[in-house]
Amino acid sequence: MAGSVRILGTGQLLTLSRRMRSAGGPRLRANFARRIRRAAEPLHKDLQKAVQTLPLQSEGRKRKRDGRMPHGGPSPTTRPFRQMLADSVRLSVRTSSNPGARIWIDRSRIEPKARNVLNQINQTGRLRHPVFGNRRRWANQRSEAGWWSRRVQAGTPRMQAEVERVLRDVRRDLQ
Repeated sequence: MAGSVRILGTGQLLTLSRRMRSAGGPRLRANFARRIRRAAEPLHKDLQKAVQTLPLQSEGRKRKRDGRMPHGGPSPTTRPFRQMLADSVRLSVRTSSNPGARIWIDRSRIEPKARNVLNQINQTGRLRHPVFGNRRRWANQRSEAGWWSRRVQAGTPRMQAEVERVLRDVRRDLQ
C-alpha cells in the first residue's frame, strides 16, 4: 500500500528521547532531528523522483464511431499532474512522544479528483480516469504495480542503519 514508511526503533528512540529531554539540550535535540531527517531524505527524494518518472502508457486514442479522431480539451487540474503527485510525498521527523522518521502521501496536497491515484497505481499497476474530465469516456494507463513498496523495501535497510548510527552517536554524547 502506498501509505507511509516509518523508521522507529520504538524502545531505543523513546528512551533516548526522554534522556535528551531530561538533559535539556535543545541543541542536542535539534541535531538529533536533523540527522534523522538526513537519513530519510534519500528515500524521500527517490520516491518523489519515481512519481515524476513513473511510466504511464496509454492504450492510444480511439476513433469516434464516424471514423474521426476525438478532440482534446482543457486539463481538469490547475497544476502539472506529476509535479502535484511528487509534491504530495512528504517527510516528517518527530523527536518527542513517538520519535522517528515518516515518509507519507499528503492527500491534502493532491487535487480532490486525483487523491487515490498513487494508491491505485501501486496496487493494480493501472490508472483508470475520465478523458479530460468527460465521465462518459474513460481511459486506462498501465504502469508498474508495487512501485512504492519496492522502493521502500530497497531503501529501508540503509535508512535503518543510518538511524542506528545516529542513535549510537547521540547515546555517546549523553554519557
